[in-house]
Amino acid sequence: MTAVAQAIKKGRKFDQVLEGARSVFLRDGFEGASVDDIARAAGVSKATLYNYFPDKRLLFLEVFQRECQRQTGAALAEIDMSAPAAEVLHTAARHLVASLLSDFNQAMFRICVAEADRFPELAAAFYETGPRALRKQIADFLRLASDRGDLCIDDARLAADQFVELCKADLHVRRLLCVGVTFTEAEITRVIDGALATFMARYGA
Repeated sequence: MTAVAQAIKKGRKFDQVLEGARSVFLRDGFEGASVDDIARAAGVSKATLYNYFPDKRLLFLEVFQRECQRQTGAALAEIDMSAPAAEVLHTAARHLVASLLSDFNQAMFRICVAEADRFPELAAAFYETGPRALRKQIADFLRLASDRGDLCIDDARLAADQFVELCKADLHVRRLLCVGVTFTEAEITRVIDGALATFMARYGA
C-alpha cells in the first residue's frame, strides 16, 4: 500500500467529496481551488473533507487516478488481447485519442504543467499515475505481441512512448492551444490510421 493510500480515509461521503472536488479543480485549477469551495460543492463540512483527505494534493491525485482507472477499464473491456496486434493497437489508439482530447484530461494536464514549478511533487505524481502507467500498459502488450510473433520489438518502453506520440499528432497540441476544440471523425481517423500504419511499418513482424 502506498503512502498516499495510507493517508486517505474512506467513508459513506467519499464519492460525494470526489465529485465536488472534481468540479472545483476543473473550474479553478489546483492552487485556485479552496477547501471551502470543495466542501461546499461536495455538500460536506470542512471537517469531513479533512477527515478523508488531510492534504489537497491527495484529493487532486485521487480525482485524477479515479478517472484514469475508469478510462482504462472502459478500454480494456473492449480490447481482446488475443486478437492480432494491429487490431488491438487500433482499438487502443481510438481510446487513447479520445482520452487525450477529453475536457477532463486536458484540464488536468494544464493544471499540472502550470503548477509544476511550485508543486513539483504534484507533477511527478501526475506523471506516475497518468503517462507512466499508460506506457507500462502499452509496453506490457507490446512484449506479449512480440513473444507470440506479431511484432518485432527490442525496447518495448520506447516503442510504447512512440505509439503514444504518434497518436497525439496534430490534434493534441491544437486542443491544448484551443486552436481546435472539436474534431471531425475524419480528422481523428486520419491520425489513428496514420499512427498505426507508421508503427506497424517499423515494428510489424
